[in-house]
Amino acid sequence: MRIRTLFLLTALMAPLAPALSQAQETGEGQANVERSARDGVLKLLPADSVTEHALTIGGRTIAYTATAGTLDLFGQDGAQTGAIFYTAYVAKDGGRDRPLTFAFNGGPGAASAFLHLGLVGPKVLDFGPQGRDGANAKLVDNAQSWLDFTDLVLIDPIGTGWSRTAKADNASNYYSVDADAQSIAKAIALYIAHNNRSNSPKYLLGESYGGFRAAKVASALQESQGIIVAGAVMLSPLLEGQLMFNADQFALGAALELPSLAAAKLDRDNAFDEEKQREAETFALGDYLTTLAGPPPTGAEADAFYGRISRLTGIPQDIVARNRGFLGNSFVKHSDAGSGEVMSSYDASFAAPDPYPESDYDRGDDAILDGFTRAYGGAFADYARNELGFKTEMTYSLLDGDISRRWEWGGGRGGSRFQASATDDVRQLLASNTAFHLLIAHGYSDVVTPYGVSRYVVDHLPPSLAGGRVGLELYRGGHMFYTKADQRAAFTADAKAFYAARPLAQPAD
Repeated sequence: MRIRTLFLLTALMAPLAPALSQAQETGEGQANVERSARDGVLKLLPADSVTEHALTIGGRTIAYTATAGTLDLFGQDGAQTGAIFYTAYVAKDGGRDRPLTFAFNGGPGAASAFLHLGLVGPKVLDFGPQGRDGANAKLVDNAQSWLDFTDLVLIDPIGTGWSRTAKADNASNYYSVDADAQSIAKAIALYIAHNNRSNSPKYLLGESYGGFRAAKVASALQESQGIIVAGAVMLSPLLEGQLMFNADQFALGAALELPSLAAAKLDRDNAFDEEKQREAETFALGDYLTTLAGPPPTGAEADAFYGRISRLTGIPQDIVARNRGFLGNSFVKHSDAGSGEVMSSYDASFAAPDPYPESDYDRGDDAILDGFTRAYGGAFADYARNELGFKTEMTYSLLDGDISRRWEWGGGRGGSRFQASATDDVRQLLASNTAFHLLIAHGYSDVVTPYGVSRYVVDHLPPSLAGGRVGLELYRGGHMFYTKADQRAAFTADAKAFYAARPLAQPAD
């Protein structure tokens, strides 16, 4: 399967990030401690900007303080090594024990504007009646903002947004799983100390690689910062690379992906039905899996098998048969044969004109990731300048593919995304912190991070860990299903219930 910007192969091993400074405690709402003299591109970062706003949600007006600023990172020699940009929203009457959520996107190389203006922030980017018009997108008040039930801190990892290193050559020091997790954990610790929020229940929200990052950051916070999180929300997460990136080679990966392609076909036909979807799931982990795992069928058996796959996915039977039932990336060009359209990996129900109809291979940009959602970057830069008062001449980097290409996934020499795993982190967090709870959310028709993989991981957690503390919710749409207003509202309602149901730690037996 062709993998786009979110999960690309890595470069050589990079050294871990340099040691970071200790926080100094100040009052909540106060700007960060006075910064040392900045060099290089960091000179373009202004002082923190603090502004006052109000948002009406469900007939209730929430007055809040917004802070757009940076958290400084230092090396062992005391010299500044970088600055992490963040935006915080704090309800004025919430108190210091109100839930506090730290949110980040994935990539690696994605800034938080996706979650910020797409889901949780007080403003949301409206893509028009069809939900795909980036050219005329407009910011409007977000009636489903998570500020309703938690304070928010949106974080941009080094190299994204306005987060940079003092020296350009040092950026790659942060482009690895461990260094990235440690730097985000340090930024979270700095924010908590600066704003006296140690009493707040602390949550993490991560999308895509950010879901994987959430598990790593929660572990780093616990181990290196002495901060224990109350829970995490993983949206379209990468959990197990070995299950996710081998759908065109191994039977189990293909079986976990098939339900997403079936859901996309139902959506394209305006016929989505949960019972039909369950039938597709049963087939995927039954006859489909066992047939792919054995020798290829022949004769009438092959015709029936490949025909059923074709009817489920919309991919012509001859192409299904040619690939022996392994669909890989064939859905992009062939889901609606003869239509002259291509499907997005981020939502296999989303069709766009094919820029290269003469080619059998998918050569164009993704219509979602490289299309209308790019508007999040310009919209956030304008919003930060004109409403939050953060004025800089630095370019806001929404999505940097070079970071993905240079990412070090670990796992020894030659380690790659195929070995990426957050399952052990999840198990350890559940075992060591009996108050920790987890919500995983997926769009049905996402083929980048198919929901079947997360369901497999959740189903194989020990009941003693997962019972009552791990939930998986599914929504219509793809990787960024929250661009659909009704699905954003449904997810927000589920998240609000998740926060309200936070379990208390129970003594071990």
